[in-house]
Amino acid sequence: MTTRHPLIPCALAGLLLLASCSDEPKPEPNVPDANFVGQAVGNFTADEWYPGGELGTTDNVLNGSYADETPAVEKMGLIELFNLGEAFDERKYTINTPPFKGWGPAASRKTCFDCHIQYGGHGLRQTKFRPEYGNGYIIQVYYPDAPGSNNGKAIEHITKFTQVMAAHPFLPPVDPDQIRIEWKTVTAMESGLPMQFEDGERYELIYPEVTVPQSAFNTSPRPSGYAVRLLVSLSFSGLGLIDAIPDEALIEQYRREAQHGAKLNPAIWKNGALTDEGYSVLNGRKRVRRFNYDLTEAALLEDAGIWDELGVSRSDLPWMCSTNEWAKAMSENKSVIAGIKANPASPYYADGTDAGIARAIRVLLSPETNQFKNDIHNFEPELEDDNYYAFAVWHRGLSIPRARNLNTKQVQRGKELFMQLGCANCHRPQWKTGSDDNIYAPDPVYKNGQKRTLPRYPNQTIYPYTDFIQHRMCMANDIFNSWCRTAPLWGRGLMRVNTGGEDRLHDCRARNTIEAIMWHAYSKQSDAYKTVEKFYHLKKEDRDAVVAFVNAI
Repeated sequence: MTTRHPLIPCALAGLLLLASCSDEPKPEPNVPDANFVGQAVGNFTADEWYPGGELGTTDNVLNGSYADETPAVEKMGLIELFNLGEAFDERKYTINTPPFKGWGPAASRKTCFDCHIQYGGHGLRQTKFRPEYGNGYIIQVYYPDAPGSNNGKAIEHITKFTQVMAAHPFLPPVDPDQIRIEWKTVTAMESGLPMQFEDGERYELIYPEVTVPQSAFNTSPRPSGYAVRLLVSLSFSGLGLIDAIPDEALIEQYRREAQHGAKLNPAIWKNGALTDEGYSVLNGRKRVRRFNYDLTEAALLEDAGIWDELGVSRSDLPWMCSTNEWAKAMSENKSVIAGIKANPASPYYADGTDAGIARAIRVLLSPETNQFKNDIHNFEPELEDDNYYAFAVWHRGLSIPRARNLNTKQVQRGKELFMQLGCANCHRPQWKTGSDDNIYAPDPVYKNGQKRTLPRYPNQTIYPYTDFIQHRMCMANDIFNSWCRTAPLWGRGLMRVNTGGEDRLHDCRARNTIEAIMWHAYSKQSDAYKTVEKFYHLKKEDRDAVVAFVNAI
């Protein structure tokens, strides 16, 4: 990472704005923002240059900035482990070549890097569902509770992180070649807002319609009567800092929003308190959930991505991430049985008879079978504990790039409007981390009964721009189950320089910041409608200022 140094303010004599009769805004002097980093400028405090605090921010704002380690990693002497851990995210996994072994038999991708491109970037908008670099999509398949509804119960036939790949001779639970993504253009806003601003500038909104025929499911039985939505991967940047926010601060945010009349998900907040759905129980302790669109995880290392997306087992995860419906289908498939029968060394070979092979397949592919202790074949853990520990150091050690251009009048005006419009009601700017001395970690992080050192971020002032609470935007073909956690805005302005794209929202439907904002006002039922209605009425200069601010933080 780039080392931070104290900067001497530059004298800006002679840069006076001249009076003019023109209404056009005058271009600002082209002064490098590096001259101001670490200083209070305009309506920004000095620490707002460092969204991840002193221990979590990198000074790098160029291509590759999403991959930087935090200063905490360096200060704690963890850089070698960080670099090793990075390899376990970036490298393609194989079936049996160590140390990146154990891929399959079913998986979403061959490497984490394909979905979480450049680490801080989520996937990019796709027109085809190929399991390759840049496609961070999974499909959410569910039984709608009404025609056209986003709500319902997820089907049980496939795993959450859609497995679209498989090791020979197995078939993937879902055939990616049969998934169809069609991008539709909005012709009129349900809210009634025109598709152009009052000064005549137009904007366009698109959304995905996804179809998956029943024949795409290699399960027994195959589902029917389902609907499909798209969901894209999330950024890895700064997750260790989010992990360090105290539970009490998150609960207080719920309480504050409820007191101000915000509509909160009753499955998570009810009768003035978090429900069981708002917590994860980790090592016997309740922790407040804060990660993912659907708020399913409370701690960063509660995530089991290498296991559930790549199919790689760990010493503490002896079960396969699969479904009984897929296991049954594979045990009934004649070509699968024939493929195993041709390979007596296969762990699924059993006694070599069709019946024996079929039973071995059904048992070993079941999510209920202990892969390390059963009566057919006892596998060994595939990701070694020491390597998982290095991965955990890397995962908790990714930084947030510093803010940019806070010295400009445009960005300062953008911040002023962001606050005035009410954007900060959900995109809360500032949080403070706690002591960060009680990090949850799974068993592989421990050695000889002691938790090994992980990057820590005690008492940092950070600026993620999110409340970590779910809200509803009521968009066309909205997110499955309608409620979506507010996305952190920090670092998003560097998406293009790092990944080549700047797609936003849960399915990459927004191709730029303006589209992302206007989707919040698609329906008057959106929790953000009144705020974005005010944005709609701004003059172009002010709209551009808001966009500049969002891209600066």
